[in-house]
Amino acid sequence: MPYKGTRIGSTAIRSKECSHLAVEALDRNLQLPIQGSLEKKTIFQALTGIAAQRLSIHSLGLTVEKVPCETSFRHHLMKIDHISLEHVNHKILTNSSHAILKSGKSYKFAIDYTLDPYYGEITKDNEEFVIKSRLQRSTTKFYSYATLYTITRDQRVTLSVLPVRNGVSKVSYIAQFLNIIRDLGLIVEVLCLDRAFYAKKVFAFLQKANIPHIVPVRRAGKEMKTLLKGRSSHRGSYTLKGKDAVTVEIVVKNIYQRGRRGKSGVKNLGYVVFGVSWNADKVCNAYSSRFAIESSYRMRNEVRPRTCTRNPTIRYLFAIISFMLKNIWLALLWRYCSPLKRGPRTIDARFFPFSRFRTMVWYDICHSLKLKLSFFDMSQIKQLENMAVDFPKKGGGKLAKY
Repeated sequence: MPYKGTRIGSTAIRSKECSHLAVEALDRNLQLPIQGSLEKKTIFQALTGIAAQRLSIHSLGLTVEKVPCETSFRHHLMKIDHISLEHVNHKILTNSSHAILKSGKSYKFAIDYTLDPYYGEITKDNEEFVIKSRLQRSTTKFYSYATLYTITRDQRVTLSVLPVRNGVSKVSYIAQFLNIIRDLGLIVEVLCLDRAFYAKKVFAFLQKANIPHIVPVRRAGKEMKTLLKGRSSHRGSYTLKGKDAVTVEIVVKNIYQRGRRGKSGVKNLGYVVFGVSWNADKVCNAYSSRFAIESSYRMRNEVRPRTCTRNPTIRYLFAIISFMLKNIWLALLWRYCSPLKRGPRTIDARFFPFSRFRTMVWYDICHSLKLKLSFFDMSQIKQLENMAVDFPKKGGGKLAKY
């Protein structure tokens, strides 16, 4: 039975649709010249498969038959130009998101950094992209990516991913992301940045560009600590001194901890605010929604292909694909799991979790690239051909079996 109140007439999500959306996004936006009998689509199907199952290029060849050898696979991936990939990354990521984000409407955005651990050597080929940071996962070397993300509820789409280069300022990435927002026809209701962006150059640039923003303060200096004191929420101004001094508005939110986490007393949260006239509660709540980006990182890590390559372009491509799959899952939720009701449009993800989406993508790729029989018997392969999720009536507690 279809999900009661669904916005479309279709009754099920098919595994073929899940994988097709991913392959289509890559095929439409990536140039990959190939000669001979090998098709570009096969490469993109293989890339989608290794992401969905968290495989490596090497292990995929042991699982399916219709893929080129590992050497040939890497040879074709080396043809992708890094600069061109940066220019089209937002087109790949938003290929299926047009129904979610409407041109001309305003949204809340967040910019953040994510780190992929690197355990290899630093060479001339990758020294520009390998970032040193504090010890995590037994390494201090990382490939870092700046991400642009909408944090409006139920419309949390990763719009762009850019590789972080040594020596490139934060303002440069913010400027690129603002250009992408304009290209997509979206309006910034507010831009939420974490404490790493607390800097004079960032505030000066955003104020000059008239971009509403919220950034948590750094508790440094007597003047700032005095401003944050008090037993009630309040506002004030603060000047970041030095050459080209910048004056910012500070909103202080007071929270009574009441024994939570074994703490008591008043906790003062300070935020740099520009372009919005919200009270302290609304500012705090708006910034708290920024932490949804951490959930997107956890989901993205579930579909990040395994690799030990030093090549920054291949690693960047894998990062884009992992964020793209999360966006496609959200687009399917928006299409199939958005019940008709009064009020703002919402989604119900209970009947189509991300793990099920990954499985459906992988099964269709196995069918397309001919799964080796050493992994599954024929009866299981036949089941994969028509795999689908049927939605029960509203209020039903279980999914139909596939």
